Formats: sequence, structure tokens, C-alpha cells
Amino acid sequence: MLKFSTYNCLKSCIRSRLLYSTSTQVAKRVIGIDLGTTNSAVAYIRDSNDKKSATIIENDEGQRTTPSIVAFDTKSSPQNRDQMKTLVGMAAKRQNAINAENTFFATKRLIGRAYHDKEVQRDISVMPYKIVKSESNGQAYLSTSNGLVQSPSQIGSILLKYLKRVSEEYLGEEVKMAVVTVPAYFNDSQRQATKDAGKLAGLNVLRVINEPTAAALSFGIDDKRNNGLIAVYDLGGGTFDISILDIEDGVFEVRATNGDTHLGGEDFDNVIVNYIIDTFVKENPEITREEITKNRETMQRLKDVSERAKIDLSHVKETVIELPFVYKSKHLKVSMTEEELDNMTSSLINRTIPPVKQALKDADIEPENIDEVILVGGMTRMPKIRSVVKGLFGKSPNSSVNPDETVALGAAIQGGVLSGEIKNVLLLDVTPLTLGIETFGGAFSPLIPRNTTVPVKKTEIFSTGVDGQTGVDIKVFQGERGLVRNNKLIGDLKLTGITPLPKGMPQIYVTFDIDADGIINVSAAEKSSGKEQSITVIPNSGLSEQEISKLIEEANANRTQDNLIRQRLELISKADIMISDTENLFKRYEQLISNEKEYPKVVEDIKSVRQSISKFKANENDMSIDVNEIKKATDALQGKALKLFQNATKNQQKQASK
Repeated sequence: MLKFSTYNCLKSCIRSRLLYSTSTQVAKRVIGIDLGTTNSAVAYIRDSNDKKSATIIENDEGQRTTPSIVAFDTKSSPQNRDQMKTLVGMAAKRQNAINAENTFFATKRLIGRAYHDKEVQRDISVMPYKIVKSESNGQAYLSTSNGLVQSPSQIGSILLKYLKRVSEEYLGEEVKMAVVTVPAYFNDSQRQATKDAGKLAGLNVLRVINEPTAAALSFGIDDKRNNGLIAVYDLGGGTFDISILDIEDGVFEVRATNGDTHLGGEDFDNVIVNYIIDTFVKENPEITREEITKNRETMQRLKDVSERAKIDLSHVKETVIELPFVYKSKHLKVSMTEEELDNMTSSLINRTIPPVKQALKDADIEPENIDEVILVGGMTRMPKIRSVVKGLFGKSPNSSVNPDETVALGAAIQGGVLSGEIKNVLLLDVTPLTLGIETFGGAFSPLIPRNTTVPVKKTEIFSTGVDGQTGVDIKVFQGERGLVRNNKLIGDLKLTGITPLPKGMPQIYVTFDIDADGIINVSAAEKSSGKEQSITVIPNSGLSEQEISKLIEEANANRTQDNLIRQRLELISKADIMISDTENLFKRYEQLISNEKEYPKVVEDIKSVRQSISKFKANENDMSIDVNEIKKATDALQGKALKLFQNATKNQQKQASK
């Protein structure tokens, strides 16, 4: 146990600022990834008219963002994990309602968190999938219906691997390095878990940077008129951040940051879900709330319509929520106005106000001194939130920023700085939480306050609390509370063999050194004995290095087979979707095409191809089946269907002209 010493007048504080030089540049391309709670995006730096600019990479469905959803087909056992069918993004979202137990979304809210955290316990009560306690480290993990347990880092790695592949196909080259963004208020465990997800995906994550900082980079990089004090209000699917930055001639200095790592669109959705359930139960008293909440499929369907209603009410004043056969053959029809939504979610919106005020206070800035307010995250499209932000800062937020893409673009810019593609940019970020050690009586003694610019190095002098003490246990904590029991333990350093002296006499120098990556090095030295010890704080992310290495080895060993299976599944999935869309069009325009002589033949062809697809799905692990035959048949069918519509339209026009 350490006791704070009177020698603290001798403390030294060495602060340095990082300027990227050629010695820190990397030779290859570095992509930028926004690994979001609801949606993710990836971007790169391209040459356009002799100018470097950040550009979003579309996924293989032509979308600029990808739903952060991963689904598993549990027909195979956990022992056959490498051959288990996995869906990512929109493909996973489409089947969510019929596979709710094995479809994982919003897992970013769980990353790096202990199972017993109150936020995790809150999610357990509303999520349709199972959240379990890891036997190895007590953290929150995910479990499929057949018992396959995955850490949130592993789910994140599947998303990152998908974005990595999309980037490689788009760029036509292998991608190995990335900058990944995280909420500004993520602690070290959550940041390390994000880096581990990148490692599992085969990416070297060169930097983990704060989402609001990335947004500010995207906003201020091209236009010198964007210089000044910038406030970034970031309310996404799962987290809320507020950052105050000073931008001047390519220098981006974070002045303060604050936030809530468990506040976002998911919470707004849950409020609407509860409102719908209450209304439905009131109209159908024979059905209990408990019956509905225990039905995972029903809860997922309610979640989907709640999200759509929330989005609708960002553009219209009133919407109707309809869901047929929601439970026990009962139909759901609930109307909701924008004002009702505002009232229901007012407590959530109000939770963003104290962090904003605290960040302004920490930065020593008055709201009227802010030059621009940038909105980031899909939730900032909600009119009430924009109104609250305007009230906080006394000015309307800047509407030139795409809240869904700007974070990924900023991450790409930071990647361009690291690769040397972008020059004359200096990023000065800050520590999100206070760092310190435990002293006498379980007190928390801060060494590096939150919002300190990194890299930073600081030394304090402490002493012993017991006579004749020959060793001290230096416990490193992160947090804002006065007692260590209310903060998070992130490291433990033991210094032994010190000279036994009366308590308060030994001079123990404790030094914290944080580099530009946010990696914390802690050292301790006792003056009279000359004993020294140091550690690099690598927070527990939920997976050990051995586990990560094993998973990477397994992935590498099965890469060729995995890619082949993935390509086959994607081919069949696209064919299936195309046929379903064609059938729906046939039903919609039946009167137009039903009299055409080719119509019955095309309908039969559809049935035939669908039967072939069903046969493949029943034997999808049989690699001898040539799925290219299905592709050829599907392409031919598409051509016939198009010709059928063209002929029908021509015939209709001829009849109309007579």
C-alpha cells in the first residue's frame, strides 16, 4: 500500500506533442473503419484531380454503410465452427426475425464489459439473443442456441473481416492496415478489445482514434474556413460522445471529451418497444406482457418496426406501426406522433446535456465561443435532438456533414497521415478518463487527469504506509471516483526489495508514460535501494494472446476453404433474392403479363431454379455440387423475365393506340 508523500513538490510533468514525420510513416495503404453499433463503414484515400480525398467504399450490395449484424446458422454444432454458415450485414438483417436467437447486433455495447455491469444486465432483459458470463474472465459473451460462445471481439472481427474483404475487392489489392474508431469515452479495456477484433480479422490496427475526433478531421481537413472551435455531438446506435476541438491550419487539438458509453439509438428503440407492448396488452387483456417479452421472435419483430417508426418520425409528424399476426394471431396497429416520441424519450435526450456542459467546463469554453457544431450518428437526425443541441450552443448545428459517413472518412484521413499520403496534419488527442494509483485506505490518487493531451509523461513521488515495508503493490486504476473500488483496475505492478525504513521515509517515484496509441507504461523506482520495475498496461479485452493466436491460426488454415464456401453461399443467396424479387413483380403485374404466351414457361422455370437452390441448401457442404449451373440458369431466367415484361408493355401500348 502506498501513502501520498510530502515529496510531491518534486514531481515532474513532461508533455510532448506528436508530429508525424517520415519515420512514423508506413509504406502501404491504410483504410479507415467506423465500427459502429448499428452500422459500419470503410473509407480510403484516393487521388482526385491531383488532390488527396477520403472516399467511402461501397459494400458488395452497393451500399455505403453496412449493418453491424452477424448471424449464425446453428444447424452445425460448435465443434464444426469453421464450417458454420455466417451471414454479415444486410444478409444477416434480412433473416433476423426468423433467427433472432442467433443474430447478434449492437454487440459493441458489450465489448470489454464485465457480465455483472449494470448496463449489461439491462441489455440482457431486452436483447433477443443470449448474453452469458465468460468462465475465463467474467466478461459478457454471446451464445448461440446450440451453445457456441463468442466474445464481442470475435463478433466485431467478423464485421471487420467483411469490411477488409470489401475493401480488397474494391481496391484490387491486399489490405493489412487500418485505423479503427471507437467512442471517445471508451476505457482501455474496450479499446484493447477493439484492437483484438482487428487482429482476429487479419488487420494491423495502427491507431484506435475517437469517433468525434475522426468526424472533426473529416470536417476540417479540406476547408480552411472550418478553422476554429468545434463541438462534435455524436449520438449513434449505442454510445454518446461530446468533444471540443480547436482546429487551426491543419492542427487538430482535442480540448475536452465526455460522454456515455451506453446511450444511443438502441435505447430509443427499446422505449418504443415498451410503448407498443403496453398498448397491445391493454387492447388484448388475455395476453400478458411476460408472454410477449419471452418470445424472442416477437420481440425482434417489434424491435424492427420500432426502429422504422423512429426513422419515419425524423421526417414526418405522425406514423402508423402495423404488424400482422404479432402474437397469437393478433394484429398490431399503433399510431405515434413526433411529439409522443419526444415525450417518451425526453429522459434519454436529457442524459446528453450534462456531458456537454462538463466538456465545455473542462475545455474552459463558453457555449457562445463555439464556432461550429457538428452532428454525428444517425440519432442526430431526430428533430428534437437538433433542437436541444441548438439550445445548448445557441446556434444551429452544421448540416453539411453526413452523420453516417463522416467518422469513417476521418479514420481514412488519419490512415492517410500514417501512410504519408496526407501531410501537414497534426492530431493532438486526449485521455478520456483519469489515470492514477491506489494509495492508503483505498483512495484513488490521480496522476494524469482526463482530457490530458497525449503523448504524455508524468512522475509523482510516493512513500510507504507501514514501518519496515520492503515491497509495495502499485495498482493502476482508471476512472473519476475518489475511491479505487469505484474505478476500473487496469494494471498491477509489484516493486520488491526496497530498503526497510520507517513509514513515509522511502521515496518511490511512480511514472506514467502514455504514447500516441494510448498505450500506458507504468514504472516505479525506489531511491535508496535503486530497485526499479515497470509494466506496459495491456487491459483485459476478453481474449488472451494465446486465444487470439489460436483463432488466427485456425482462420489461416481454413482460409481457402472458407473463401470457397463464402463465394458459393453468396452466389446462392443472390440468386434466391433475385428469384423472390421476380416472383413479387410477377404477382404485382400479373394482369399485364398473364396473357403473354411465354408467361407460364417463365413461371415453371422459376420453380425449377428454386428447386435447384433448395437442393443445394440441403447439401451445401457438398463441394462437388457445381453452383455455377444455378448461376447460368438464374441469369437466363432473368433475361427471359425481362423480355416478357418488354413484350407485354409493347402489346399494351399497341392496344392502347388502336
